[in-house]
Amino acid sequence: MSTVLLPTYTPALFLIAVREAVRRLRAGEVVALPTETVYGLAANALDEDAVRRIFAIKGRPAHNPVIVHVASLAQARECASSWPPMADVLAAAFWPGPLTVIVPRSHRIPDAVTAGGDTVAIRWPQHPFMQAVIRECGFPLAAPSANLSNQLSPTGAHHVQGQLGDVLGCIVDGGQCQVGIESTVVDITGERPHVLRPGMISEAAIRAVVKSDKTADGSGSQRISRGPVRSPGMLQRHYSPKATLRVLTWKDEADLAQQLLAVTDPAGGSMDSSFSDLQVLAHSVIPLGGRFPNISVIPHDAEAFARALYGELHRCDEAGARWIIVEAPPATPEWAGIVDRLRRAAA
Repeated sequence: MSTVLLPTYTPALFLIAVREAVRRLRAGEVVALPTETVYGLAANALDEDAVRRIFAIKGRPAHNPVIVHVASLAQARECASSWPPMADVLAAAFWPGPLTVIVPRSHRIPDAVTAGGDTVAIRWPQHPFMQAVIRECGFPLAAPSANLSNQLSPTGAHHVQGQLGDVLGCIVDGGQCQVGIESTVVDITGERPHVLRPGMISEAAIRAVVKSDKTADGSGSQRISRGPVRSPGMLQRHYSPKATLRVLTWKDEADLAQQLLAVTDPAGGSMDSSFSDLQVLAHSVIPLGGRFPNISVIPHDAEAFARALYGELHRCDEAGARWIIVEAPPATPEWAGIVDRLRRAAA
């Protein structure tokens, strides 16, 4: 398939790209679109056949639901059979933005979107291109990340092109994603919020807005429910580069080298003592003694780290790294989404 790559860096090109994306989406096609979190693989959320095309392209298991993207509060309500007061509170605080709410599902939403469950995940994205396309379409868009299932999410159009360029008809280049990891997902079908997937909107921020000092189970932990999965991003292994990823803490370069010589990959293979097949991503303790030939420094700031993370992991894969060692982020609330992504990538 010949893939059309549509730029958006001038007002005229933006308008052309919106019209072409809308034309394809109305025809039931799947189109890669930018959001502020990661690039999404979008289709008409009300068209079950179109949604199933997303699953086929990604190789995504049918039991893993997808998020419905809207461009207004009214459109969000149309996707739900009931709209809890907590949803209005969260929407007023965080929408448009990187927050997804789980609410009871409307009969308009097909089974393919929700994995047959009775709830639906809804988000109003902040990216101006995604908003313009949804408004022009007049229907919500189902849009999981635009990558092969379980692999690294794309934060630039070239990442999408590298993984899916031979199977997609259209990729819109909306620039680098400004959040960089997937949205926070919060289940609000009960009396208190449950954070099912952490992101850059913290659990503490959510609790402050809904004026609750606890999550629904009273512990701050994620709820594990029986039946269909309610949220994407819950699989044990997810967001994974091709290289074996490990998260470590070290006090200096010698300590890191000593730890690495004991590290093994899933097949039991060990690291070469020259460390030539290794990429180190550090943010605080930078090993600059010369023993490690491939070092990248990511800012020690949660928002900047999240914005850079997937791009760095893609770069490591493109460089042919066999191993990626990431310096462990702080165990503080603002880093929870990053910790979650790294844990799943290393599973």
